[in-house]
Amino acid sequence: MSQSEPHSARDRILVAASTLFCRHGFSSTGVDTVIERAGTAKATLYKHFASKQDLIEAVLEAEGAAWRSWFFGKLARIQAPADKRMLAVFDVLEEWFADPGFYGCPFINAVAEFETGNDAVRQAAEKHKAHLMTWLTAQAIELELPDVKEVARSFAVLIDGAIVAAQHTRDPSFARTARVLAEQLLDRTIPH
Repeated sequence: MSQSEPHSARDRILVAASTLFCRHGFSSTGVDTVIERAGTAKATLYKHFASKQDLIEAVLEAEGAAWRSWFFGKLARIQAPADKRMLAVFDVLEEWFADPGFYGCPFINAVAEFETGNDAVRQAAEKHKAHLMTWLTAQAIELELPDVKEVARSFAVLIDGAIVAAQHTRDPSFARTARVLAEQLLDRTIPH
């Protein structure tokens, strides 16, 4: 997500780290590269973040908060029944995928990079995913679906799959493919 011009040294470090981590990876981006891009001293970075791990966690928190604000803000404007709101998720995703600044989901990327060896990264990803799962579950409850948790999980799989496919191919239309599959799922699941 695009960010406003950072004012404080901490903000400049966060924006620089976010850009670098998202584009080049968490592991392969060193703190020297971050401080060079942020235009700060190493001591300044360590004044605000005790370690690279703390910086990664702060970036994930900031990225997640910005993305959720944008994503759920877009969905909140959709005045339609719950099934249409659920399908609109993929329209919003396609808009994100088409953004030249789209480098995938920082949480998916971080978990993939650190595998299961980093509990803090995994917890940050789970916290982020919980927001989406709560929203999806609420929509499924409104639709009075027989297995709301399974529908929410299925949508999460389609969403994550579309994100990874769009990142890999730079093809935003994977959101439309996922939308078609989600529509088929709802058609089979919604009580008639």
